[in-house]
Amino acid sequence: MKKRVSLLVCLMLALLVSTASAASKINSDGYYKGIRLAGKVKVVDAFPDIKVQIVNSFPDLKVQVVEAFPDKIGQWQFVESFPDFTIQFVNAFPDIKIQYVNSFPGLP
Repeated sequence: MKKRVSLLVCLMLALLVSTASAASKINSDGYYKGIRLAGKVKVVDAFPDIKVQIVNSFPDLKVQVVEAFPDKIGQWQFVESFPDFTIQFVNAFPDIKIQYVNSFPGLP
């Protein structure tokens, strides 16, 4: 009986740890699936690199819109040509959630 309880506890802890690590969509270097989340961004209606939802709390990334030199993670410059990556704004099932900020962009 004790072996079954301890096995169940171990399985629950393993599930909790794997769920917590899966919740982090953006790695600590600011990459999502090999895309560095800084730079020139183009908004598209179909076939984006990343589907993005705008939220007011609990974002995956804090985004500061800049006019030039989007060098830091979370600094985005919206462009019409020659983007570093493309995004599509969605209301449900996003790849990442962002929150617009005026300062301190990056990982929360």
